Amino acid sequence: MIHALSDVQSKKIGFETKIWQFCVVLEGARIGDNCNICSHCFIENNVVVGNNVTIKCGVQLWDGITIEDDVFVGPNVTFTNDLYPRSKVYPGEFLKTRICKGASIGANATVLPGLNIGCGAMVAAGAVVTRDVEGNTLVAGVPARFVKKLEKNDKIS
Repeated sequence: MIHALSDVQSKKIGFETKIWQFCVVLEGARIGDNCNICSHCFIENNVVVGNNVTIKCGVQLWDGITIEDDVFVGPNVTFTNDLYPRSKVYPGEFLKTRICKGASIGANATVLPGLNIGCGAMVAAGAVVTRDVEGNTLVAGVPARFVKKLEKNDKIS
């Protein structure tokens, strides 16, 4: 299902993926099966989104971002791909950011470029991620710091 009020240029959209209104998905983007891309999202060309991914409203995925299977990206999460951005000055190649299988990123978190968020990791709402996050850990704060190791299916309270 692709909402009529979205501009989806990519033909690489998986089975049973839903893309809601006011989204833009550029031609080179690849989105897996059974994803939910909520309204007001923007996805650039050199972006890969795995299967069973939820991307909530107001998220932009810039060139160089890979999101693996079963990831949750909360509303208004901000990704970046250039450490030293300047108007009309572009790096030869954008930094690569990977969000690994089963990770969750809370609302309004910011993820700096060139980082890896490990499998099953959780980034708290509003955190600013300035370095890699190990798998199965919870990070929070500005800058994001280790809070605790997560057990499988751990619920955060």
